[in-house]
Amino acid sequence: MSLPPGVVTFGPDATCTLDTCPIEWSVYGYRPSLAANITFVVLFGLGGVVHAVLGFKRKTWWFICCMIVCSMNACIGYGGRVWLWYDPFSFEAFLMQMICITTGPVYYCAATYVILGQTIAYFSPTISRLKPAFFYFGFGTCDIISLALQAAGGAMSSSSAGSSDLDTNLALAGLAFQVATIFTFCSFLFDFIIRYFRSPQGRIAISKIGSQLKLFFGFMFLAMFLTVVRSVYRLVELREGYSGDLIKEEPLFIALEGV
Repeated sequence: MSLPPGVVTFGPDATCTLDTCPIEWSVYGYRPSLAANITFVVLFGLGGVVHAVLGFKRKTWWFICCMIVCSMNACIGYGGRVWLWYDPFSFEAFLMQMICITTGPVYYCAATYVILGQTIAYFSPTISRLKPAFFYFGFGTCDIISLALQAAGGAMSSSSAGSSDLDTNLALAGLAFQVATIFTFCSFLFDFIIRYFRSPQGRIAISKIGSQLKLFFGFMFLAMFLTVVRSVYRLVELREGYSGDLIKEEPLFIALEGV
């Protein structure tokens, strides 16, 4: 697409506004849904408050910190998309939502790693193929690496306006590493669930706790599986770049990222 002289549609020096340029010239090619993104801000905000209350009640400090940071990240990110509804050409709003929404699941995953480690230590550490501490420090370290790569890519985008391959490749590497980490975690989680329910300890626990234990493990696995689906979607989206087709599909973003 050839632009008129002096018109910049994307980046810190963008000159376009809704009054001077068609919406199709913006990076997304649409105005993000105001209703959907305000809803996500409210829901993630409420989720953070609920987790904070329950965390303080049960004194699960690591879990509560991770979930509060995750909720705040999501609120800032979807707040950036609300800003983009008012100004689709704002580079600051684009970076705000891109960095915060993309990196948000890192904190959620860190909380889940610790939960599984504590669960294994409580129920039956001998059944797990990994020591409970590895779920804290091993997968936690992978989370830090993933976050650092994605944050570095996002920071470099602020100066290159997405024109450099290095910033995109760094973010891609961070997302790919996150997908690999979560997939590996899901494998060990599924393995532990099967081995535990087949063990004498598991059968005794089921007889005492009943369906609650199955629901607990089931929803933990489901949450991580859906996080893998979401991360693969964002990986493909970022791989196409800011000029790709997938980045312009808001229904897919709402379904696979937001929901």
